[in-house]
Amino acid sequence: HRPGTVPTSTVPTSTVPTSCTHVGDGSGGSHPFPLTGAPTTLDDVSADPDDDLHTTVGRRLVSSGRRYTPSRRRVVSALAEADRPLTIPELLDSASGLAQSSAYRNLTELIDAGVVHRIVAGDEYSHFELAEDLTRHHHHLVCTRCGRVEDFVASEELEHRLHRALDDAAGSSGFTVQHHRLDLVGICAACTAASA
Repeated sequence: HRPGTVPTSTVPTSTVPTSCTHVGDGSGGSHPFPLTGAPTTLDDVSADPDDDLHTTVGRRLVSSGRRYTPSRRRVVSALAEADRPLTIPELLDSASGLAQSSAYRNLTELIDAGVVHRIVAGDEYSHFELAEDLTRHHHHLVCTRCGRVEDFVASEELEHRLHRALDDAAGSSGFTVQHHRLDLVGICAACTAASA
């Protein structure tokens, strides 16, 4: 998920239940937050001009009473640099020096602060990604054999048609749509090739 700036007002606002559940919603670079004495107030959160993701995450954490620690920054950077949601083992491979217990603890805090979303895909691992408002609106391809979850971005035309169809379907039940997530569940190319 490379960070992209998508104004919230342009993100379609509808929700659709799927067989995979989302519980809760990047970029490396210089270290604008101190390695010791993490920020404790909004005034303490400063960043390089090119580090908008970390500035936003730092402010979000501080506003929810949490600190933006070096470990949390490593988690955010690893998720930001990934091209798809990551499992804990994949996150540990990507975020050098991060202990497994620290990864779990920090992911819980980041989920609670609305920085990270957890995706339960039905395999033995949960997958984690940055909250959509920190990246861009996207959907998922979920493999039922290996559990791999990949992102895909639908065309603007498809999003518009999908949004209208979901609004119509929800409206017939008196449901007010806020946003939507779509998970396409099937078999990935690697698993298809392996079974051929």
